[in-house]
Amino acid sequence: MRHSATVILTLFASSAQIQRKRAYLTIAAIAWGTVAILLLLAFGEGLKLQLDKNRRAMGENIAILWPGETSKNYKGLSIGRPVRPTIDDVQWLRDRLPEAAAVIGEITSWRTQLTYGRKTINGRVTGTNWEYGEIRKHYPVAGGRFFGPVDEREKRRVVFLGDEMATDLFAEEDPVGKTILINNLPYTVIGVMQKKIQMGAYGGPDKNHAVIPITTFRAQWGRDRLWVLLIQSKTPEAMKPTLSALHELLGPKLGYDPTDEQAFGIWDTVKSSEITRNITFGIQLFLGIIGALTLLIGGVGVANIMYAVVKERTREIGVKMALGARANWIVGPFLLEGLIYTLVGGFLGIVIATLLVTAASFLPVESNQVLGFLGKPTLSWQIGVATSAILGLIGIVAGYFPARRAAAIDPAATLRYE
Repeated sequence: MRHSATVILTLFASSAQIQRKRAYLTIAAIAWGTVAILLLLAFGEGLKLQLDKNRRAMGENIAILWPGETSKNYKGLSIGRPVRPTIDDVQWLRDRLPEAAAVIGEITSWRTQLTYGRKTINGRVTGTNWEYGEIRKHYPVAGGRFFGPVDEREKRRVVFLGDEMATDLFAEEDPVGKTILINNLPYTVIGVMQKKIQMGAYGGPDKNHAVIPITTFRAQWGRDRLWVLLIQSKTPEAMKPTLSALHELLGPKLGYDPTDEQAFGIWDTVKSSEITRNITFGIQLFLGIIGALTLLIGGVGVANIMYAVVKERTREIGVKMALGARANWIVGPFLLEGLIYTLVGGFLGIVIATLLVTAASFLPVESNQVLGFLGKPTLSWQIGVATSAILGLIGIVAGYFPARRAAAIDPAATLRYE
């Protein structure tokens, strides 16, 4: 066994020495194919991760409910009656809806005057509960904070600004601790939202609004009816039963049939995130197929070269077989040659692709809108395993069929071969 392996390696080394230029070209073709598949899959992985991050920037496991109108008769009440939950319904639901991780109310004032010094802008001001900051990913930049339960309970005039609104009002000045006027009443800026990229929004991007305690909003504007009701489920799977339980509670209280789908307009982000994941998986699959076909072309090149080698060395193979060479002495070098060319080319391709992806990781996402949405190319262990498996399979196939043809050569026929 050891003697056969030594003979195979010796024959392969002599063949590779003779066909050096051809070997280089073959390795280069495989390396190019490997770089192509790795970069395509890395871009697909980066896109998936970035889209998931952008999707979660609005909040996870949440549903937004807009009050609507009834479309079914309910206990003598007519169709077309408006459904209007109020601020007090938020706490009422919290006490009776243990399925929900959080229940939040929102009231919004559109085109509200916000003034700092001589600068006045018209913006969106939202009154909401203190839990909103964590649930809706309103994380403050260093030195600031989102308002808390004490601010809400004591109806404090504090405001949390979206990053773009803060820039519009204060330019380069630090807003935290400063006083602004909201509809001519003074508010203290307690925080500014960290910059984030979000795929979804309702009412407008978070970067362009100001948030105040809902109790403060009611005291200033005198409004009690909610613009939207926000529900967070404990798990993605719990969203559907949580919404069903909510309607069973609110229906009798607000006078609508719990099965009336028009009573509230609902954006279930759990359901929409499943669609997004399916889309990104389809994109990844498409890019992977394109990359695999590119690599397969390199494998076909290896097989063609091996067939050419068999054809050129037909007389030599015949003489060896006539002198008693074993079949595995003929098959082994060709199989080994195809496999080694493929693996060496694949290794070089992996190194080049890794260097390119690493270099791309230093590009700033924040200042690049394209990268901010599409993400940076990212290599994962799954991509590495898949690429290695494809390379190994191509190497074996590319070497096997030419090797089998070489072993099937009739020694007597080779004497007449030109």
